[in-house]
Amino acid sequence: MSSAQSQPSPEIDRAESPAQVRNILNRTLVAPIGSQSGPAKPSDFPRTRGVQSAQLELGLKDRVIFWILVAVIHALSILPDFILYPIGVAGGLLVHRLDRRHTRIGMRNLEIAFPERSDAERRQILRASYKNLGRTGAEYIRLGGFFYRRLARRVTYNRLDIWNEMQKRHPGKGILVLTAHYGNFELLPAGHAMHGFQLSLVHHTQRFLAGDALMTFIRERAGVQIIRKHKAAREMLRTLMRGEIIGIPFDQNAKRSEAIWVPFFGQLAATPSGFDRLAMIAGAPVVPVFIVRQPDGRSHIIEIYDEVEQQRTGDKNADALVNTARYQKAIEEMVRAHPEQWLWTHRRYRTRPISGSPSLYD
Repeated sequence: MSSAQSQPSPEIDRAESPAQVRNILNRTLVAPIGSQSGPAKPSDFPRTRGVQSAQLELGLKDRVIFWILVAVIHALSILPDFILYPIGVAGGLLVHRLDRRHTRIGMRNLEIAFPERSDAERRQILRASYKNLGRTGAEYIRLGGFFYRRLARRVTYNRLDIWNEMQKRHPGKGILVLTAHYGNFELLPAGHAMHGFQLSLVHHTQRFLAGDALMTFIRERAGVQIIRKHKAAREMLRTLMRGEIIGIPFDQNAKRSEAIWVPFFGQLAATPSGFDRLAMIAGAPVVPVFIVRQPDGRSHIIEIYDEVEQQRTGDKNADALVNTARYQKAIEEMVRAHPEQWLWTHRRYRTRPISGSPSLYD
């Protein structure tokens, strides 16, 4: 975020309605990018700008660990692809063999998602997903090391013109990118930013602070703006009102206090309720975007789909239920298309609709 932009207004905290929030933001922000008249051009879309560092304040021990990690990644990034990728795949397969706990979680999720498939087929999908994670790890070393911008050459787009279509259909509005832990999910925001398109990513601070600082460093260096979850609401609104993109992975379990219950592969899944509320307040379209690894294992296509139609009847709870189900359906369809590219080892159904119900993962 550049220093020329205004700081968050304390009035937002006192606002009692979405309309008041929009009025406050309109008074305090510069004119949204892309609001000018005339046909949208690629140059109309917000381009990558300097990002404000979201690095944490680290103690001496964490700083030392951080710089050791940076040095190791840069050293490994010197390895050529014909060495680095096989190492990554071997590492993924080794974790698949040794990490019994997450293998069991992955198999349980696959049983829920694909009851019609044999146990052998589900095991093959899970094994392939670990290989995908291994390749993702190799590419993460590329992204964090020397010559990281070369990765942009391996990322192409399908239907990039949709961004300009969104400009025409929703002038002056930002875009909520609906995505998931799919393909090389770290390369999606970084690749998008390295192609020159501004993107912000909501990030939950990790317990391992040195690792969190490394992740933030790699993302910001590529041009991704990090929005810390503890102050996400106001900053996300401001970002959308500037006409920019926010990417939110929307495929993980939500705490009961934040959950709305919608189907995902036939099971009710605890899903964050704030995503649709943010779309409603900001008036932002929701566009599914996924990065798909290609058969060669090293190139990627960013698939951009039509925006998800949002129901707005005035009944906020009913609308949120319908819309959130549509968002989850878009993710489910993508996972069905390439199941080996999704992160199956997350306990997606950990929070149950009825408190005290037996866990699906026991």
